[in-house]
Amino acid sequence: MHYVESGAGTPLVLLHAFPVDGRMWDEVRPRLDSQVRVIAPDVGGLGASAAEVDEPGIDVAAAGVLGLLDRLELDRVVLGGCSMGGYVAMALLRAAPERVAGLLLADTKAVADDADQRANRLSVAERAEREGTAGWLAESSAANLVGRASHDQRPEVVARVRGLIEDQPAAGVAWSQRAMAARPDSTAVLRSFTGPALVVVGAEDVLTPPAAAQVLADAVPGGELVVLPEAGHLPPVETPEAFAAVVRTWLERTGLG
Repeated sequence: MHYVESGAGTPLVLLHAFPVDGRMWDEVRPRLDSQVRVIAPDVGGLGASAAEVDEPGIDVAAAGVLGLLDRLELDRVVLGGCSMGGYVAMALLRAAPERVAGLLLADTKAVADDADQRANRLSVAERAEREGTAGWLAESSAANLVGRASHDQRPEVVARVRGLIEDQPAAGVAWSQRAMAARPDSTAVLRSFTGPALVVVGAEDVLTPPAAAQVLADAVPGGELVVLPEAGHLPPVETPEAFAAVVRTWLERTGLG
C-alpha cells in the first residue's frame, strides 16, 4: 500500500474519498504536521497502490490499512476518513477498535447503500472495466464532489479534482465501487465507540449533506459536528485551511495531538 507521511508525534491516518487518492490531503498535511504525524495512504487499488486481488469489500480495504499500521509499528492512531475513506475507517473500527484512539469522519455516512445506489455503483464499475475511465468519470463525478462556491469561485479546485479523478486506474475504480456497494451498515459500530469523535461536513455537500452528518454525529457517544461554509463533499481539497483549523482545534482540545 502506497502512502505519504509528514510530521511527528501522534499518528493521524487520513483515508481518501472516491474516486481520488491520498493526494486529496496534500493541502491539509502541511497545516497539521507541526502537531501530529500525518499518514495518507492510497486505498482500494487507487492512486499509486497496487490493484486489489481479493474479492471487493470495504473490510478488505480496512485490512490493508491495518497491515500498513503493523508495518509502521503503530499500535493506536487517530483515524480519519472522507466519504469512502470514512467507510474504510468504520470498517477498521469494526475489525480492531483497540487500534483507534480518536475518530475523524468527513462527508460520509454510516448507513449502507439502498438498492438504487448499489445498482448505480455496479453500473459504474462495469463501465470502468468496459471503457476505462477517461473523460466520462470526471465529467459525471466532479459536479457533485465540489460545492457551489468552488464551481463559482475556485476553478483551480475543480480542475484539481478532475485531474485526480482522471489519474485513477479503471481496475481500482471498479473494485472500490463494488466494495462500497457491498458495505454493511456501520451505525452500531459508531455507537460502541467511546473515544473522541469529530464529524465535519461541507455546508454545500449534496451527497452527504449536513442533516446526514448530524445523524452520523448523533450516533457516536460524545460525537460533535462542524459544518464548513463554502465547501461541498471534499472540504480538505476545497477549503483546506478551514478544515485543518477545525482538526487542529479538536486534536488540542481532546489531548490527541
